[in-house]
Amino acid sequence: MRILIVASAAFAMVACQSVSKSPATKELRISIAGDPKTFDPLQVIENHSETVRYLTAGVLVRVNRATDALEPELAEAWKLSDDSRSISFHLRSGLKFSDNSPLDANDVARTLNRALDPKEASPVGDAFSATAGNPSITVSSPLDVSIVYKDPKPGLDRLFDTLPVTPKTMAKLPASAGPFYLTEYRPGEYVRISRNPNYWKHDQAGKQLPYLDSVRIDIQANHDIELERFLRGEVHIIEKLEPTGFDRIEKEKPGVARSLGPSLDSESMWFNQSPAHSLPEWKRKWFRSAAFRHSVSLAINRTDISRVVYNGRAHPSAGPVSEANRFWFNTALKPLPFDPQAATKFLTDDGFSLQGGFLHDSAGHPVEFSLITNAGNAPREHMAPLIQADLAKLGIKVTIVTLDFGSLVDRIAKTFDYEAVLLSINLETDPLEVMNVWMSSGDHHAWWLSEKSPATPWEARIDELEKIQASSGSRDVRKKAFDEVQRIAVEQEPIIYLVNPDSLCAISPSLKGVQPSVTPPSVWWNVEWLHLE
Repeated sequence: MRILIVASAAFAMVACQSVSKSPATKELRISIAGDPKTFDPLQVIENHSETVRYLTAGVLVRVNRATDALEPELAEAWKLSDDSRSISFHLRSGLKFSDNSPLDANDVARTLNRALDPKEASPVGDAFSATAGNPSITVSSPLDVSIVYKDPKPGLDRLFDTLPVTPKTMAKLPASAGPFYLTEYRPGEYVRISRNPNYWKHDQAGKQLPYLDSVRIDIQANHDIELERFLRGEVHIIEKLEPTGFDRIEKEKPGVARSLGPSLDSESMWFNQSPAHSLPEWKRKWFRSAAFRHSVSLAINRTDISRVVYNGRAHPSAGPVSEANRFWFNTALKPLPFDPQAATKFLTDDGFSLQGGFLHDSAGHPVEFSLITNAGNAPREHMAPLIQADLAKLGIKVTIVTLDFGSLVDRIAKTFDYEAVLLSINLETDPLEVMNVWMSSGDHHAWWLSEKSPATPWEARIDELEKIQASSGSRDVRKKAFDEVQRIAVEQEPIIYLVNPDSLCAISPSLKGVQPSVTPPSVWWNVEWLHLE
């Protein structure tokens, strides 16, 4: 067993973020694009609810978004077994929820048991489940709880960043153990969260955190209105800016808009390789050809996409993982090249030929396909015509089809009635989050959902590697396995990765204590330390 973090480290973390004087307490204002679907922190499935959960949740440990280090929260110390099968936590004494009810190890056990209960169907519980069965949870004292799995559980310690400890009674606006608690909700208008008077954390001078009195989360779907309100000083943060909005803020308020460099997001496209009835066999043959996929990839000018679509605020992708994901990115991979001549050679070697300026396969079929993407997504609506023009230079005809997001998902995941799609599959932090993309049997295995068995040797190899990285207790072993997954993904290109947009945000000059990070939530992840001047 090894001790990862002890109480003294918690003090060190607090000390380094202390401020020299007591800041004024005011209300922070941010925006989300829609109403939260739930205030039950164990039932969150979308970003709007996640915003509220993160700002209010009390968790045992927290991943520092700036350093990627695991830091103590409700637990002042913990031990993780060397084989990653078990973990034990020692809680701080005197913890309380915002409604004054005590919080102890029994609340941790009850929360985790509830998350794992099949009747709850909790998305949080999915991360803690295991094929060998649920873990045993033992409370040995009011401050001590241990969790034991039958098999290794990769990333077990970091999982507890996502488990909000909940009170026994869940009210309509539930109590919390985080820096804020829910006090008001007006559908379609705003959510207000207020300072938790029982929050445990203090700064070096002994002042109780958070510094802010409250946070008002406005519900505003129109990003142009959000931008105008920010410029008028009515909103303090825009966490995700479009390049045009970034350029406007930079012009009108220099130094307020910030680029954090490449984000974790990745724009990509892929072909339908499934045995769908709507797909002619000869087209399926193209899409299953690595040579064809390579030719399409090589013909797309990613630098043009970055320059034209993102005003230069994006970077050609190197593969499935953005370089912003410092630990998991395979540093041996380089940005994917633009090389039309190599694309033409791949096609020629694969039996394709130009006839009257149009590309044909060896059986004489003209090479054409439709590319679907979601309507209303401005970058993709601008990107698709650039891809169309690049592929036209090879003699390939691309028809662009924009669909509402629900219809797009139906075609990809239900009817399989599509040929190619422009979308994104993002790896936020840990490859376990996208295991169902890479496993051939996965229900998000993009190019061929839920294959009965691997269709190719390289897919079988990825299956083997994914099982290794999902079962080893060693992060280094997992890293080595996933590095090979990334290499195979670039060698075969079942998903053609295009660009990683920059992480763009805007932060009011009056907001202090901000440590922006590309890992969401990128601006207010340390909300208890933020203050307004």
